[in-house]
Formats: sequence, structure tokens, C-alpha cells
Amino acid sequence: MSDVTAPETANAARGEALLTIAGRAHLLRPSFTALVAAEEELGPLFAMVERAGGGQLRLGEIACLFWHCLAERAGLTRGDVGEAVMDVGLAGAAVPLRAVLHQILQGRPPAGSGQGM
Repeated sequence: MSDVTAPETANAARGEALLTIAGRAHLLRPSFTALVAAEEELGPLFAMVERAGGGQLRLGEIACLFWHCLAERAGLTRGDVGEAVMDVGLAGAAVPLRAVLHQILQGRPPAGSGQGM
């Protein structure tokens, strides 16, 4: 019998990361669709990256970005994501945030190259 709560594996080359929400690891996948949705709500992504670099990114912005990047939202609310960020603290949230921001800035490596652009 398989463990239905086992987390997916995050693919760092795709900017994926894991975030623990309510005791379970959830995959953050910054797809084009997810990033467009986040941008609609948060404004230009490049400006968000600049705010993050300057230490000006707000807690709500982090939770919003993570919400849009969740690969699977079944049974979760945005409040759950916000609580997860609070549970790990800003330092803990920096790990998946860094992965997502890297994806926004660098994109995916070319197919078969094994490295960034």
C-alpha cells in the first residue's frame, strides 16, 4: 500500500520547492500559469524580485506567491499557506522563496544542457 501523504520530489532545475503545510510537504511549482496568476495579484514579478532583494517583500506577498505556485491545492486555503509561512518563519520560508525567485529570474535550463542559460 502506498503512502498517500508522501511528498512529491521537487525538481530544482524547474524552480520547484517543498513547503510544509499542516504537517505535510506540498510541492511549489512556478509554472507559467501560476506566475501569471501571481503577477495579476501582486503586480510585476520583476518588481517583486527587486523588493525581495531589498528586504521589502511582505509576508502576504510570500504567501500569495506560494498559493499560486502550489501544484495541488485540494483541501487547502490561502490561510493554510499563510500559517505555513508563519510556522517556518521568514528564514524557513526563504528556502522555497529563493527557489521560486530563481526560476522567475533565470528560467529553466535549455533541454538536455543540464545547466542554466
